[in-house]
Amino acid sequence: MKAGLVYDPIYLEHDTGAHVENSQRLVSIMSHLEETGMKEKLISFSPRLASIEEVEMVHAPEYVFRIKGKAENGGGWLDPDTVMCPRSYEVALYAVGGLLSAVEKVMAGEVDSAFALVRPPGHHATCNRAMGFCIFNNVAIAAKFALANFNSERILIVDFDVHHGNGTQEAFYGDPKVLYFSTHQYPFYPGTGWLDETGTGEGEGYTVNFPMAAGWGDEQYLRAFNEVFVPVAKKFQPQLILVSAGFDPHWADDIAMMQMSVTGFAQIAKILKQLAIELCQGHLILTLEGGYNLQVAASGTKAIFDVLLGNTEIVDPLGKAPLTRETVDFEQHLKRVKETHHIED
Repeated sequence: MKAGLVYDPIYLEHDTGAHVENSQRLVSIMSHLEETGMKEKLISFSPRLASIEEVEMVHAPEYVFRIKGKAENGGGWLDPDTVMCPRSYEVALYAVGGLLSAVEKVMAGEVDSAFALVRPPGHHATCNRAMGFCIFNNVAIAAKFALANFNSERILIVDFDVHHGNGTQEAFYGDPKVLYFSTHQYPFYPGTGWLDETGTGEGEGYTVNFPMAAGWGDEQYLRAFNEVFVPVAKKFQPQLILVSAGFDPHWADDIAMMQMSVTGFAQIAKILKQLAIELCQGHLILTLEGGYNLQVAASGTKAIFDVLLGNTEIVDPLGKAPLTRETVDFEQHLKRVKETHHIED
């Protein structure tokens, strides 16, 4: 199996200062991949600069112009959570381009799968608004790009970040060509992603939200993936699987209250890889979204690469959550999600 790594030091130049989403995230991940010998097992390739036309497949032209102007004027805060510096506009174009490069390499068969280690992240960015540390919606633009350039008719986007990808959902809420599946802590930022948000018009049924209660961990996540995600994915028959990978559901990440482990992330990656092999010639591309505990982000990334390469031994330095708590009846919640999407036991 050939796995690709997308990375470039330019991503460190999105200078957010002491912000929780800072360059040390990628420094820690890349250092760990090098120290463990993982990087040399991967096929590394650089991102390209996304064109304005490509970005405008998702974002309004006036929004793109506003971000460019903000950078030229020295940067600053775009909302209470999202900040940029003078280089951030260019870096954000390379973040989009990292995903587009991955799509090109995977669809050309140069690699079977890829993980794009990019920043700024993207899944909260809407058509005309930056939010949640995100400037351009990398994964949504990649989906539009694949639909436009590779004779693709069905793209599956999976999002296991602890926060709901409201921007991604919005981009495809009425589009039957893109199935969006998300697990996320709820209620939590940004306030979207309840199970009755299922799409509109021709896109009805192509948004599948599995909101997770605080305190749930590996067991509940894996049942959500095996009992809801797998059947809807098989019914949809995607030609490409894109993944917004956030490591912030980990029990050691202070930004949220979930109880996942590195082993749990690896098990989700195994499900995704097996489905990609079964449904779409192994075409699987992940992109980094959240994850703010540096050790978790580093070990989680390596664990996913181990899965992509077919390695059976997963190193989990932090182990299982010291305490899990089921604050909501999972069985009843699972039943409601299944009924919403007509999934039979």
